[in-house]
Amino acid sequence: MPSVSHKGISMPESPIRKLVPYADAAKKKGVKVYHLNIGQPDLETPKQFWDKLKTLDMKVLEYCPSNGIASYREKFAGYYNRIGIPVNATDFMITEGASEALSFAMMSCLDEQDEIIIPEPMYANYIGFASAGGIKVKPIPTSIENGFALPPIEDFEHAITLKTKAILVCNPNNPTGYLYSKEELLTLRNICLRHDLFLFVDEVYREFLYGGKTFFSALNLEGMDKHVIVFDSISKRFSACGGRIGAIVTRNKEVLAAALKFGQARLSPNSLAQIAGEGLFDLGKDYYDGIIAEYQKRRDTIVKLLNEIPGVSCPNPGGAFYAVASLPVKDSDHFCQWMLEKFSHNGATVMMAPASGFYSTTGSGKNQVRIAYVLNTTDLTAAAECLELGLKEYAKAMVAELVN
Repeated sequence: MPSVSHKGISMPESPIRKLVPYADAAKKKGVKVYHLNIGQPDLETPKQFWDKLKTLDMKVLEYCPSNGIASYREKFAGYYNRIGIPVNATDFMITEGASEALSFAMMSCLDEQDEIIIPEPMYANYIGFASAGGIKVKPIPTSIENGFALPPIEDFEHAITLKTKAILVCNPNNPTGYLYSKEELLTLRNICLRHDLFLFVDEVYREFLYGGKTFFSALNLEGMDKHVIVFDSISKRFSACGGRIGAIVTRNKEVLAAALKFGQARLSPNSLAQIAGEGLFDLGKDYYDGIIAEYQKRRDTIVKLLNEIPGVSCPNPGGAFYAVASLPVKDSDHFCQWMLEKFSHNGATVMMAPASGFYSTTGSGKNQVRIAYVLNTTDLTAAAECLELGLKEYAKAMVAELVN
């Protein structure tokens, strides 16, 4: 019988989605599942998106250009300029979500066996796309004790070899919520210039900042026009995940030309989502203030409740809508599956993403989970209570299993 490829075998499962069959089974039994595993906002997609679709007069749904609709790229560039990032529409390539942007950039900038340095824990898809491209991830460990701050420059210097081609960070970070400061980005700039590396920066969560913190875009780093590749998306900013519209943003025209060839191979990104999405970039300060206030309230609620659970520790994220928490368990993969299979409280249970899947280093993050605080505070409160009781029952179950 033919066998699947080595790449297929080595491709990691998503820690965000691999437990979906267990969640589906729980729901079939009538159990409510609080989904803290995935960054799917529950806020309504702005009406401007739906209004554009309702009034659309189109007879044929055509392919669009492989780099995206020109007017959409103009709108995207206008938004960047309004927030102080000087770019133009020719600096954009529209993609099927930020995930495709990342995949195209990796394939355009790195060959098989080249190396990319990424602080860990990291967004799981970074590991997956590197694996698919035969690219080696060189992880730089960060610590939950200091909130996953950028490691010392020496850690990066020690990791660089002749095969190193890029450094990748997510800012604000998924899965930790850590917000990199301007000073930290300047440190990365100096490393990239000294060693002639690309700096990949995932800025999808740019607006999601809390406690008066400010954001500094890698595109504003001086002398880095040929080095910086930014990934962006409408998924989180506008709660439009299903539109699957992202972008590569860079002033490096050679990288865009290479990425376009991959884009031509997949023909074109989603036309309807671009057409409907154009109006989203006209949303003003009131819109952003509203969603930021809501997510800060959710962050404050879940972080406080998590840290009140015996044995649980959770740093306070500076941005995005994720947090990584350590739990009093040895294997969070087993615990998360057990919660879905074996436990419910008041007819409900909690689905989380085991953090081991966000680490490239085998065996790391085994007692951690990623929490996406994308539910309202009432549901988050109920989910935290469910988690606390679940941890108590799990500890009893593990003791009973050892005795038997």
